[in-house]
Amino acid sequence: MRRRAPIAVLLAASCYASPPGGAGDESWGELSSTSGDQADASTDAETSNASPTSTSPTSTSPTSTTGSTDSDGTQTTDDGGTPGTTGAELTTGSSGGSTSDGGVPLPPDCPRVKVTVMPGNTLNVRPAPSTVGEPVGALVPGAIADVLSLVHGEVVGDEDLWFEIAKDDITGFVLATYVECTTEEAPQLEPPAAYWLPLECGKQAKISQGNFGDYSHQGKAAYAFDFAIPLDTPMVAMADGIVLHTYSETMPGDACYDGGGEECFPYANLVILLHGDGSTTLYKHLNAVNVADGEFVPRGDIVGLSGSTGYSTGPHAHTMRMENCGATNCQSIALAFADVAGDGVPDTGQTVTSMNCP
Repeated sequence: MRRRAPIAVLLAASCYASPPGGAGDESWGELSSTSGDQADASTDAETSNASPTSTSPTSTSPTSTTGSTDSDGTQTTDDGGTPGTTGAELTTGSSGGSTSDGGVPLPPDCPRVKVTVMPGNTLNVRPAPSTVGEPVGALVPGAIADVLSLVHGEVVGDEDLWFEIAKDDITGFVLATYVECTTEEAPQLEPPAAYWLPLECGKQAKISQGNFGDYSHQGKAAYAFDFAIPLDTPMVAMADGIVLHTYSETMPGDACYDGGGEECFPYANLVILLHGDGSTTLYKHLNAVNVADGEFVPRGDIVGLSGSTGYSTGPHAHTMRMENCGATNCQSIALAFADVAGDGVPDTGQTVTSMNCP
């Protein structure tokens, strides 16, 4: 897929805002009770919404299992036991080359693999080709890693092949079911030539509060924009970025899901993207988060769906460009949109049309 004014005025105009919040300086660790490498969102063998690889080194089709990932990240089997197969037969590291006795050659054109688990999940990297050991790291959907070798290891479903991979400072093994061979290079962030509206191509929206708004866009949020849009409107990346942080713990039925007072400030679902110029962009009050920490997101791809979670007076999207301070509420910095006429900075009450059409 390529995918504020006083409250009374806002309510009358059906244009809502994110109120100011003195509790807005939480670091990521203070905000979330779990890290970005959440055990219940990771997989190396069993997940209900992971996509099998479309390029398999064998003709064997993986079968689904009923296992789950427990709270300490150890993979369990459908009978409640822990798999115990740890042996492996390594191949050489060159595509199509010879192998050790009993080994399997790498598929042709397989210098790297791409992770194919669905958004919101991560793929465990294990120290051995087995689910026994604690993960040494995790890879996000779409991550590209170098292939070192292909090995026989623990049988999971019908698959016993594991890729030995290297990605940044992580080296280990991933089950072949959840990756596909690729010749693509890992994306590199470049400084954006421009920033675009955080709405899908052709979408119109009214600015319910622009920069230096009377209601809440002061201080750290001085350069923020609020978009008056219906619930579950897709929010898209304003420029190519890597997901620096997400928060998605506020769910339907929670006290802060449909908006609330200042006590709800820390509970707004959000996404923060890091861009090639060192700055970040924030997408806040989301109903749903569609990306995972560390994931590369091209401009125009969906990061989440709008909502009213957290300290909010009603459905809207709060976005801004920020310094990268390692917290969820950093100092905002000036942002001009390439698809807004004039100086690129829309005013309160102005209707804009997104041309974020990669």
